[in-house]
Amino acid sequence: MVHETVQRIWYTRHPARWLLAPWSGAFCVAALVRRRLHRAGRVGRSPVPVLVVGNITAGGTGKTPLVIALVEALRARGWRPGVISRGHGGRRREDPLPVTVDTSPLEAGDEPVLIARRAECPVVVGRKRTAALSRLLRLHPECDVVLADDGLQHYQLYRDLEIAVVDGQRGFGNGWCLPAGPLREPVSRLRTVDWVVLQGPGPVAGVEPDACMALLVEPAYNLQDPRRRRPLERFAGEAVAALAGIGDPQRFFAMLRTRGLRPLTRAFDDHHVYRASDLSFAGRRPLLMTEKDAVKIRPFARPWHWVVPVRARVGDGFFDEVSRALDAVRTQMEEEPDG
Repeated sequence: MVHETVQRIWYTRHPARWLLAPWSGAFCVAALVRRRLHRAGRVGRSPVPVLVVGNITAGGTGKTPLVIALVEALRARGWRPGVISRGHGGRRREDPLPVTVDTSPLEAGDEPVLIARRAECPVVVGRKRTAALSRLLRLHPECDVVLADDGLQHYQLYRDLEIAVVDGQRGFGNGWCLPAGPLREPVSRLRTVDWVVLQGPGPVAGVEPDACMALLVEPAYNLQDPRRRRPLERFAGEAVAALAGIGDPQRFFAMLRTRGLRPLTRAFDDHHVYRASDLSFAGRRPLLMTEKDAVKIRPFARPWHWVVPVRARVGDGFFDEVSRALDAVRTQMEEEPDG
């Protein structure tokens, strides 16, 4: 798989990185220039605070679980949040597109549909985040804060606060920018965000996190009948299978093994569009998958398909701090002459 080859180049001392080094240097310079130019020409401030959650590496770091946790935590603190996203992988005719629990992930992308289902909040996807933000607020004027999922590098979008999520296990790989390494921007970008959240065990050299996040595995539920739930440990000793089409499939498989499972595994590229034939390798074994994969596999659900949900755990102190910062932004906006 191309994905596996790229991961080896990014996260080992693979010699192929030297062939890509010239393009990596150019990418880093372009990222810095683009940030300065776009920040100078980006649109004006939103009428409500905007909080961006992103990362500086390609691939998954746990942004989506954190966005869901932030929506829940802010709602519990009196906020009415909405979410905007790029909707990677979605092939939609309407752009921006409102996302509901019934929206097809083929249109909106897998992560926005997952957020709409888990967080139960307004979600709009769009290639231009500014347009997505405008439509979200038109459709849902009750929203008083907007979270931008994976919008750290979308500089045309005015943001009041930024959170960068860092993978505590893989860090920054070989430390090089795309395409020779996983970095979307130089590591120095972390000095400009409001909070750095470390997801996973850590530590990561050069990173002093403001908060640490763990992904807690919850009991599996049946894809065809979500009322059926089963602790993962109860699959131990059975002949099971597992698939993952996420940023780091091997992390999902390793988690299953730590709980005593020995699954037959199949990894797919991130945001893979599934067909029924992709599931045939498992036969009628219990087939375990992530929630991100499940939103796309739902049309092919069978009684032996199981979903393994995760929940982001971050200290309440972090959520309190974010809420206070947003409140300060809101107060500032109200005090501005044209606010």
